[in-house]
Amino acid sequence: MERRKFIELTGSFSLLTSTGFMFSCDNSSENTEEEQLKSWSKSAFYRFEEIWNFNDFWKRGNTFDACLTFVDAVVNRWPNDTEVKEIQQTVKNMLEENLVFFNKFDPGDLWADDFGWWGLMALNARKHLLKMNEKKLAQKYLELSTSLCWEYKKKTAYDHTPDALPVPHGCRNGDANGISKGVKNTVTNVLLFLLSSRIYRTTLAENMSDNEKYLDMAYRQWIWFDKWFELEEYQYLKGLTSEGALVQERPMAFVDGSDYTEKIHPPWAEGWIWTGDQGMLIGALSDMLAVKDELATWIKTQKLEPTFNVKSFEKKLRSLINQIGAGIKNALVSNIDNIVREAPCLSSFGPVHGNDYLAGRGILMRYIGAKQERDLLGVDLSKNITATVKAIWETRDINNNQFKPEFTSIENDKLYIQQFRELWGLADEVYEWDIKKMKIQNKQGVCQSIGLDALGAAIKQLN
Repeated sequence: MERRKFIELTGSFSLLTSTGFMFSCDNSSENTEEEQLKSWSKSAFYRFEEIWNFNDFWKRGNTFDACLTFVDAVVNRWPNDTEVKEIQQTVKNMLEENLVFFNKFDPGDLWADDFGWWGLMALNARKHLLKMNEKKLAQKYLELSTSLCWEYKKKTAYDHTPDALPVPHGCRNGDANGISKGVKNTVTNVLLFLLSSRIYRTTLAENMSDNEKYLDMAYRQWIWFDKWFELEEYQYLKGLTSEGALVQERPMAFVDGSDYTEKIHPPWAEGWIWTGDQGMLIGALSDMLAVKDELATWIKTQKLEPTFNVKSFEKKLRSLINQIGAGIKNALVSNIDNIVREAPCLSSFGPVHGNDYLAGRGILMRYIGAKQERDLLGVDLSKNITATVKAIWETRDINNNQFKPEFTSIENDKLYIQQFRELWGLADEVYEWDIKKMKIQNKQGVCQSIGLDALGAAIKQLN
């Protein structure tokens, strides 16, 4: 593929357009906002193409989902661009390699949430392939999402027993071999929730049969979250001192008989929240809003909830999305530089699992950048996405357009931590990701995916 080399602009200054996007220009340049964003996007993808093929199961699934969501935005915006068409074909070739990669693993050795990431990626892969009329490969990815990933989580990770206290059921993040049951943390539960709702919406739109099982699981996961949120004394959905709320990394209930007291797998700390959870939960809640009428009919047919009222259900969903949207706006972006931040929780940044939680900022922007979710948030995050894209680009390695794990200043980080602590009540003094032991290509792939997620969200703002 021919590469259009990015030309560094000298003597540049910043200009804020009427849409809020900040771009650079000088006296010799006639770059428009859109042209520059397109140039950045191509350069970012070409770098991802150089490093994407690394050996880490869940990170591979997540980073490629970032790539697919980004490329979908690029194709929708510039469908007739020659380089964009070449990028489409490159991604198709990558997807062929990804199937080989997926099939070489023993599912018993993998964690339940890994299959949530791959299942979501597979749905987006199918969407990409159908646009190219690659129906055979698209069908393989549909089967990967449903028969492999979703079935795996349902059979091996979902708690089918009614005994857990104070809230029954939910999804554990253990392994299929049963060496570790894992904990019912937010990420594995929201992945099952979101994967179920997205498969259901896909099958509903295409009139596929035998799809009510996906609606059933999405509803079960909604009930799990809703019951926890109603138990306000445990603060699983914790309100800020000002407007908004954020969901914590896992529900905890330190009471007699509770099944929610586990502080390991991974190590838990009070007040821990993760950006990625917020984005995915908004995505799942918005899905339920989109299928509220189908859900109401199904509940009535199955006689599951005699008092179910679709208008009350809609009101609750909209309220939750608004609360989390306000929480993101107030607590996960800086008042100083407007950049999307990871909450200052050592559990996310630390050496035990920092390499897993590094991707959260990108995952958040992947979901809040989509029109469906963006229109429901109740807050305007466009300037925050714009500021984040600019920061990611300006701090990159200019020799190869590699994005970095940190793209903010220490001075502003200190002010942000103070801001977060005043809103949340707790904060750790963390400024850098402790990922020294992370394999270099894995780190590069994850960091590049964060940039792709941010760029994709910015592109969607142009529509």
